[in-house]
Amino acid sequence: MSVTYLPLVALMVFAAAMAVAMIAVGHFVGPRRSTPVKRMPYESGMDPRHDARRRFDIHFHLIAILFLLFDVELLFLYPWAVARAHPEGLAALAEAGWPVDRALILGEVLFFLLLLALGWVYVWRRGILRWR
Repeated sequence: MSVTYLPLVALMVFAAAMAVAMIAVGHFVGPRRSTPVKRMPYESGMDPRHDARRRFDIHFHLIAILFLLFDVELLFLYPWAVARAHPEGLAALAEAGWPVDRALILGEVLFFLLLLALGWVYVWRRGILRWR
């Protein structure tokens, strides 16, 4: 084995040993009080005491979709923030022949944030975030 891979192998062995140690300590030290409530299945914040074919509240699905929508927004803002923090990256793109216009980029980001704000206002006005 090459010496250059030795730190990587050591890190992998250390991570595996830590995982095994944490599982072992949790198994031997952790509490073991089993109650009927702990043995009961738990689904989406609702007690499963009714028929499986009953109507399900759509509120949980709406919250999940909203979480994904507003979480993915960070994926679009991250490259802009990195480019803003390191302007030499934009200068390198401009030197390579890419059309880089800082005002246009800022306008696109502000338009994106405006759309997100309008979506947030729509969700707020519809009462989707109100817990019932």
